[in-house]
Amino acid sequence: MFYEFEHLGSPDYLKFESGENYNFPLHLHQCFELIIITEGEMKISVSNRDYYLKQGEALMIFPNQIHSLESTRSKHILCIFSPRLVEAFNRMTRGKMPIDNKFRPSNYIFDNLPKLVSDTTTTFKKGLLYSACAEFDEKAAYRDAEPQKEKLLYNIFSFVEESFKGNCTLAALSKTSGYDYSYLSRYFKKIVGMSFNNYVNNYRISHACYLLKNTDGTILESALESGFGELRSFNRNFKAILGITPAEYRKNNT
Repeated sequence: MFYEFEHLGSPDYLKFESGENYNFPLHLHQCFELIIITEGEMKISVSNRDYYLKQGEALMIFPNQIHSLESTRSKHILCIFSPRLVEAFNRMTRGKMPIDNKFRPSNYIFDNLPKLVSDTTTTFKKGLLYSACAEFDEKAAYRDAEPQKEKLLYNIFSFVEESFKGNCTLAALSKTSGYDYSYLSRYFKKIVGMSFNNYVNNYRISHACYLLKNTDGTILESALESGFGELRSFNRNFKAILGITPAEYRKNNT
């Protein structure tokens, strides 16, 4: 599985899409994310809890909640939106996290979300998003967030994003963050489910896949640009994670 850090936070950020058989690796961002299943079933992991959503069911994922999506037979609609677009709801839930992210939206939400893809007014967008948040909040229960721990995880992902091409080690992270090396190792493994070194390797391979698919650089150049110091190490990690060589990946995705 790929792990990727996605940082979204523009004050008016809004993304809508629909599709099928959608998979996205473990990540977090600064926006709310609403996903509704329109057909089949999708597994969505949020904060170490697995949900199996069926037709008509939805999840409201809060800012900075770690989540991933996995499906082989489903259709969905998805909306990612800035907390600033629902400022009152964001203020009300600040410092809290939902105990259960799952809910069943009304037909009004289901029917009108696709209209966000067109050039609708800001008033309509905010009104629809507030309605979705209100429907979720009606039956939701919340727990207090753990700001220090959640901020630490956010900082770790940021460190990897900024440092993966160079000295991206647990020792460097410990020195930068001021946290004990052993504590960081245990904390990261417990929250993310893999070691820090494995996470960094997955992140580097994910970046290499993007380069192999979207640029004309050599495999060696892709390896170096992704933080691998030598081609042998790159090839070994690439095949261990994806099951094929970088050359095979490029051929299959050209």
